Amino acid sequence: MSFRAPQGSSGGKRGRTPPPEETFEEASFLKTLGEKQKPVSLKLMDGQVVRGWIEYYDKNMVRLTREGAPNLFIFKHEIMYIAEESGRKK
Repeated sequence: MSFRAPQGSSGGKRGRTPPPEETFEEASFLKTLGEKQKPVSLKLMDGQVVRGWIEYYDKNMVRLTREGAPNLFIFKHEIMYIAEESGRKK
């Protein structure tokens, strides 16, 4: 059983426009996090979570600066999500 109307019939209803793939807000979000040195946690595609603050970013990667641990350059395609943590870098 199909949930869609046949191609030829309009049925009087129009489908919803799908959301855009790119909102172009990523750069401003990363810039704000870096300028304020907000602590963040990055969950990677393999499930690992790393914490620090974003010092640098470009089209393909972010640099995560960490205290007491080596800084990391992480490819964006390896990041599942970035979560802002409470508090501010000291």
